Amino acid sequence: MRQVAARADPEQARRMVTLPVSWDDRAAEALAALVPGEGPVSLAAASCVWLTLVAARARQAGLGKLAGADIAGQLHDLLCRRRAAPNAAVWASEQASAPGFRLNAAGFHDASGGYDVSGFASAAGLVARASLLLAPNAARIEIGLAGLDDLLACLGIAYESRAAREVGACLAALLRGCVDQALEGDQPDLLATPADWPAPPRSCAIPDLAEAAASARAAIRSAPGALQATGIFPAGPAEALLGVETGGIAPAFSPVRDSHLTRAAQDRLAAVAMSPEAALAAVLVGGTPLPMAGLQGHLAMRDAVAPYLHSVAEIAAGLPAPVAAGGTAGPGHRALPARHAGVTQRAIVGGHRVFLRTGEYADGRLGEITLTLPRESAAVRGLAECFAQAVSLGLQHGVRLEEFVEAFALTRFGPAGAVEGDPEVERASSVLDYVFRSLAVTYLHRRLPEPEREVTAEQAPLPLDLPDGGRRRGLRLVA
Repeated sequence: MRQVAARADPEQARRMVTLPVSWDDRAAEALAALVPGEGPVSLAAASCVWLTLVAARARQAGLGKLAGADIAGQLHDLLCRRRAAPNAAVWASEQASAPGFRLNAAGFHDASGGYDVSGFASAAGLVARASLLLAPNAARIEIGLAGLDDLLACLGIAYESRAAREVGACLAALLRGCVDQALEGDQPDLLATPADWPAPPRSCAIPDLAEAAASARAAIRSAPGALQATGIFPAGPAEALLGVETGGIAPAFSPVRDSHLTRAAQDRLAAVAMSPEAALAAVLVGGTPLPMAGLQGHLAMRDAVAPYLHSVAEIAAGLPAPVAAGGTAGPGHRALPARHAGVTQRAIVGGHRVFLRTGEYADGRLGEITLTLPRESAAVRGLAECFAQAVSLGLQHGVRLEEFVEAFALTRFGPAGAVEGDPEVERASSVLDYVFRSLAVTYLHRRLPEPEREVTAEQAPLPLDLPDGGRRRGLRLVA
C-alpha cells in the first residue's frame, strides 16, 4: 500500500489517501471524491463500510451468514482486481440515490488467457444483487460499463469498425441478461414475459461471448414493473478508481496523457507489432498509426448498444443542417471521415497545460476539436471534453467556426495570462479564449485583437462573479 495527498476539488483541502501501490494518483483523487469527510481515507477502511452492509443485508434477507460473507468477499475481489467499483451513492451510503456499480470491460481480458466471459457474467449478476441489498426500496439502480475502448485496444480492434460494434452489443446484451436474471430471482412473477429486446449479434471477435449473451437473454422472464438497471451513465470517480482511460462506451480523446502514450495507445501499437519509435516515424512522414475515432463513430457505437440496455442518452438532434459549399443548407449531419487530417497543438496558458487537436474534412474545413486539460481536476477535464464534443457536433451540423469564435473569444476566467508553446498567440484571457484564437489563426487566417490588458489567473474573474465584481456574503463559488 502507498499513501498520497490528493483532493478531488481545487477548493478542498488535500486528504491522505491509502491505496494499493499499483494504483495511480487519479485513483487517489477518485477515492478522495467518493468517500465523505475531510480526513484521511483508505481504500480498505472505506470499502469495508459498504461491504459489511452488504453482508448484513444478505443475512437479513435469509441468505445466511456464510452467503453474506461470500457475497462481500467476491465484491472485495472484484474491487481489488479493478474489475468493478461502486458508484458514489454506495460509497456515501445515500439511500435516496440510485446505487450501482461500474464494470470494467477491459478488466476481464487477459493477454494469455483471453476474455473471461463467465467471470464478466458472474460479476454482472453479483453487483446487481449487491445493489438491491444495499437499497432494497430503490426505484432504480445503475449498472454500467466502462473502458470499452480500452478493451478494443487490447483486442486490436478499431473503434469505428463493425467488429467493435459487435463486441459492444454482445457485452451490453450479456450485461442486461445477467442483471435482469439476478434482479428477478429464481421465482419470477406469474405475469413475467420473455425478453422484449433484440437478439444480440450471432458472433463477435471474443470467443463464446455472443453465445453467452444469447443464453442470458433466453433465460430472462421479466415481470411487469421490473427495475430499470443497466445503461450508459456519465463517467465519474468510479471509472477513475477502476483505472480505465475511457468512461462508458466513449472512444479515447487522445493517444497521449501527461506527455506519454496512453495504455490503450500502447496496446494498439502492440496489436500491430509497431514500436513507439516506428509510430513516431510514421507520424513524421504524414502517417496515422493511431487514428482516433470521431464523433460519428461514438454515435454509431451508441446506436449499436442502445437496444440492449435499459437507458442510454439520446443522440443529440435539432441542430442546424450543415452549410453546403454554395452557401445553402445541406441535409442532415456531415460526418467527419474516419481517416482525416488535423492539427495537434500543445500550449501552456497561465501555467496550465492545454492540448488542442483538430479534425478536418477533405477540403480542409474544420469538423472536430478535442480539448484536453491533463493537470486539472476530473470535473474540469470532463467539462472541457464535453464542451469540445458539443462544438464538434455544431461544426458537423453546419454552425460556422466564425460563430463559435464570436461567442467564446475574449471570455475571461482563470487560468489566463501568457501563452507558451504557440507562437501565434501571445496571451489569452481564458483557456476558451486561447482555443478560439488559435482556431481563428489556423482556419480563418485571422488574428484577433489582444486582450485590453494582460490577465493573470489570479486577476481573472470566475464565471459566476456578480456584475459589480462583488459577491454575496456566504455564497461559496465552486470552480
